[in-house]
Amino acid sequence: MIITDNIKYVGVNDHDIDLFEGQYEVPNGMAYNSYVIIDEQIAVMDSVDTDFGDEWIDNIKKATDGRTPDYIVIQHMEPDHSSNLVRFMDEFKDAVVVSSAKSFPMMKQLFGNEYEERRIVVAEGDTLSLGKRELKFIEAAMVHWPEVIVTYDAADKVLFSADGFGKFGALDVDEKWACEARRYYVGIVGKFGMQVQALLKKLADYDISIICPLHGPVLTDNLGYYIDLYNTWSSYGVETEGVVIAYTSVYGNTKKAALLLRDKLIEKGCPKVVVNDLARCDMAEAVEDAFRYGKIVLATTTYSGDIFPFMKEFINHLTEHNFQNRFIGLVENGTWAPNAARKIKGMFEKSKNITFAENVVTIKSALNEESTAQMDALCRELCE
Repeated sequence: MIITDNIKYVGVNDHDIDLFEGQYEVPNGMAYNSYVIIDEQIAVMDSVDTDFGDEWIDNIKKATDGRTPDYIVIQHMEPDHSSNLVRFMDEFKDAVVVSSAKSFPMMKQLFGNEYEERRIVVAEGDTLSLGKRELKFIEAAMVHWPEVIVTYDAADKVLFSADGFGKFGALDVDEKWACEARRYYVGIVGKFGMQVQALLKKLADYDISIICPLHGPVLTDNLGYYIDLYNTWSSYGVETEGVVIAYTSVYGNTKKAALLLRDKLIEKGCPKVVVNDLARCDMAEAVEDAFRYGKIVLATTTYSGDIFPFMKEFINHLTEHNFQNRFIGLVENGTWAPNAARKIKGMFEKSKNITFAENVVTIKSALNEESTAQMDALCRELCE
């Protein structure tokens, strides 16, 4: 794949992977992106996952047409982007590794070598001349590891964005960007919104025409769309107006309540209602929905004097990823001592800008006239 006359894609597609980072389902595989910048000197941008070393080296040799790379820039030390560094340094004996100061101790930990005699340490604003073009390095700590840098090539107005603007899915699969990019962002980067905001502010000073991420497609058209989404996600803003109902149910009564609430919201003209059964859905998809929409209803049973396990896991995912700026409605069920609402509120004590609905629906075993009236009141609050 040719990005520009001087930049070529040398990454790989992985269709054997089932879980990314050991937890995220990736039914359409994963792309590990790497790029070659060809000038008077040649720089390779990042490596690929460990299982694809042969394919990656072959791609580099084809892209460089027999020339030997001078540099490899490691923007991010996570193994899916650095695992073949040793292979590269052994293959190209005169090449130099370029990375941030925090990367080299990680290299020592991962590979037993930090290349003291073959390295260039770069920091914010440093540059690397390849001849006619110059690479400029921008620190992006905690997006989403502490050593991360991103790189700007002014000659072609290209941003090499590390894990920023990435998505799940191999490049040979045709699918819309936003859904899998959102799920990727929330799961991988979502906790570090403040750091992403800081990086976006830096990037506003650069004239960017192309974004080359380490996962997902190269972005060339309508970059404002992608940047605006990243701004919304990283500021924990509301992307889509609507309500998410996330529920757990033991004998079906809490499920009935959740579905009845869905129907009532639709009748009142709610623009979008999404329902997730937390025991059966992809947890990452449910978390993605919670961050996408502005209002969420948590409906769950009291279980062993606490919250049903799948609901507790879901809330842990939300709070661990810095969930904030949201309106939460509560539906609790318990045959003799319903207290899930109180427990849920406690789990959000450290979350910022969380507003709970005044009307809590309390079900004792099954819906009755009283709890249905509470639901109507909650529905009105959600539709305000």
